[in-house]
Amino acid sequence: MRLTNGRVRGRVFAGAFLAASFVVGPAVAPAAAEGSIRDDQWHLDAMHAPEMWKTSTGQGITVAVIDGGFKFDHPDLVGQLLPGKDVSGTPGGVGADLSGHGTGIASIIAGTGKGMGGKGAYGLAPGVKILPVKINNGTEGGGVSSRFFLDQIGQAVDYAVDQGAKVINISQGTEAVTTDPDDVAKLNSVLARAAAKGSLMVASVGNSAQDGNLVEYPGALPYVVGVGAIDKNVTRTAESQQGPQVDLVAPGVDIIAACTGPTGYCKSHGTSDGAALVSASAAMVWAAHADWTANQVLRVLINTAGKPTDGSNRNDSIGYGAVRPRIALTTPGDPGPADVYPIPSKTAPLPSASPSSTAPSASLAPATSPAVVPAAPANTSPPKVAQSADKASDSGNAVLPITIAAIAGLALVTGVVFFVVRRRSAASKAAAYEPPLLPPPPSYEPPVAPGDNPCAR
Repeated sequence: MRLTNGRVRGRVFAGAFLAASFVVGPAVAPAAAEGSIRDDQWHLDAMHAPEMWKTSTGQGITVAVIDGGFKFDHPDLVGQLLPGKDVSGTPGGVGADLSGHGTGIASIIAGTGKGMGGKGAYGLAPGVKILPVKINNGTEGGGVSSRFFLDQIGQAVDYAVDQGAKVINISQGTEAVTTDPDDVAKLNSVLARAAAKGSLMVASVGNSAQDGNLVEYPGALPYVVGVGAIDKNVTRTAESQQGPQVDLVAPGVDIIAACTGPTGYCKSHGTSDGAALVSASAAMVWAAHADWTANQVLRVLINTAGKPTDGSNRNDSIGYGAVRPRIALTTPGDPGPADVYPIPSKTAPLPSASPSSTAPSASLAPATSPAVVPAAPANTSPPKVAQSADKASDSGNAVLPITIAAIAGLALVTGVVFFVVRRRSAASKAAAYEPPLLPPPPSYEPPVAPGDNPCAR
């Protein structure tokens, strides 16, 4: 999620977004007050949120958000955040959010719109409760090694599962090419255990498509739904990474949500936002079908997604397609077997993990899905010493500081071992958003013909 100045640097997108039937929401759909933040939340209209809210708002579902901190007293989040836990080792506790990223992700999922006298930002699933888990992703200064980052993710996932979180959102990532296979195998065993206990894990795939398209963990790991970003034309954004790690896509441009900025609202873009919307979609479907397992919820999201127009069931650009919770709620179809993980493509074995590493337990893995880690694609670029995550496709965007890899300084043959600084799939500083900046959204009904839209079907 990259935050930009909404008035000066926000991108302008021509054309209406193909609302290939999205849905979510409270028992009674909240009305958008004139001049409200909600007026400018185009993605909620594209996904038919008010219509979905008549059926489901995600009520009764806990979504864990693993991120760099959360603003508990933001009006749109008051009452939405559970106490949570801090595994970061940084000052300030769970409620300290220097970057505003965690606050934004929580808002995209569960914002209530209570800010600005009832004119604030809504989340796609305002009925859920957020379990905040704070990690150190480098936004509070200093580098974070990939080993420390992956270990924190593991701790956070274990905690979230123990607290009963149905969905676990991880809008975070570190480059796979700079990770130690043993560290990845250790995390993978945690993920397999979490999946076996019934949790659904969702993560951003990263925003470096124009900067090496470097595969990131945990988004590319088994038992994690890797999410990319699409724009208002339902086209993959230039920054959204592509490859076999992409399972679903969701809106990831001009997303307005709560933040820690001066006005309390920011405009963002990135795969972090897409992951949050997939997590919210899963929560809404799960709330409507409490007897389903995580495998069934995910299978229905995949089966009802807007499919690629190339005739395939999936491709490396948008995965299985654009998530459409409205269709998942109204016409879910057969949810399939409860104990079979529906994404077999992310089960390639992890190469070169040493025997001493913590190996995933086959007994903990859902049926037909071995808990193993995929190798990075052959076109993966070598690790970089310093780089900026979430490189914007237009030079006008204000890029948030990204944690940079710290060089370990240990020579291996002719190479150098890097302590990869944890890269966020989103920007870290929130620029103020001053509403209203966008015209009222047009009617987001699907066109008669799909045309060039990759998710029209």
